[in-house]
Amino acid sequence: MTKLPQLARDLLDGKNFASVATVLPDGSPQSSIVWIKRDGDDVLFSTIRGRRKTANLAADPRVSVLVTDAADGYRYAEIRGRAEITDDPAAALIEELAHKYTGQPFGARPGEQRVIVRVRPEHVVAYDD
Repeated sequence: MTKLPQLARDLLDGKNFASVATVLPDGSPQSSIVWIKRDGDDVLFSTIRGRRKTANLAADPRVSVLVTDAADGYRYAEIRGRAEITDDPAAALIEELAHKYTGQPFGARPGEQRVIVRVRPEHVVAYDD
């Protein structure tokens, strides 16, 4: 596992959005914007079972997470690694992320089966202009 440099830690700890790229069954990329947090050197985000990125990661755990500084788009970190998916029946992570990003609760969403995606870094590029 690769350690995150301080810039990547700072960006992940801030209220910065991330773009997550996964691999579709035909080998082409699929990207989406997510809320993120850091757990040590791992990157965590929440999604819903049944979403395209969840299915992509279950079939091929390779993932790239690009987080850009909201105040300066030239400061960024790309974290490439492999994802592990675990159930989050209490939706604890999305609640935590909602408070981080909006200051408000996420709220109940009946029928959603939340999961936590943990990305273990294998390669990190951080750039600070």
